[in-house]
Amino acid sequence: MTPLRILLADDHTLVRAGIRALLAQMPDIEVVGEAGDGREALALVKALRPDVLLMDIAMTGMSGLEAAAQVKKECPGVKVIILSMHANEEYVMQALRAGAAGYLLKDAASVELELALKAAVAGQTYLSPMISRQVIETYVARVGDIVPPDLLTPRQREILQLVAEGKSTKEIAFALEISVKTVETHRAQIMERLEIHDVPGLVKYAMRAGLIPPER
Repeated sequence: MTPLRILLADDHTLVRAGIRALLAQMPDIEVVGEAGDGREALALVKALRPDVLLMDIAMTGMSGLEAAAQVKKECPGVKVIILSMHANEEYVMQALRAGAAGYLLKDAASVELELALKAAVAGQTYLSPMISRQVIETYVARVGDIVPPDLLTPRQREILQLVAEGKSTKEIAFALEISVKTVETHRAQIMERLEIHDVPGLVKYAMRAGLIPPER
């Protein structure tokens, strides 16, 4: 497979080194460059045309938000994933409005980074589970109803539907042609995003969201 080409942007050298070390453990990933601020990141995006720009939100000179907006305007084929220590909903919404394909907290597990990269390349939006909960809570407070299932990724909706239909982890893995570990990871992500931690709750949610008929 052609490696996924990643550009790192963070104004802390040690942070970049840590992220690069994580990426080095993932298959089919190539770090093509590093930037220490938003302006340098934008220049490298134009020169290197990476698949994904993995970028800190708070940098000197040009912030990650400003850089993300410029990348979307000038290099729309490059996906931007924002890295941040802030779980504040306003930061998240600003990032998404700027065109980011994901918002990942810096204390996230390495499996989240891998999921975020895969989601971005697939044209999906990835939010850290803690962020998803806050967005969901805000949505519920505003509209007073169930969160629509489109806040889950298409793959997560597939898995949620199969879980609600009573399929086992192995059956889901076989049906979707993915590993059992991947199913377990997605299932954990679904529960974190929806703040539902048991199967009956997931079934109830799936019914209310229209993923399975109410009579099931």
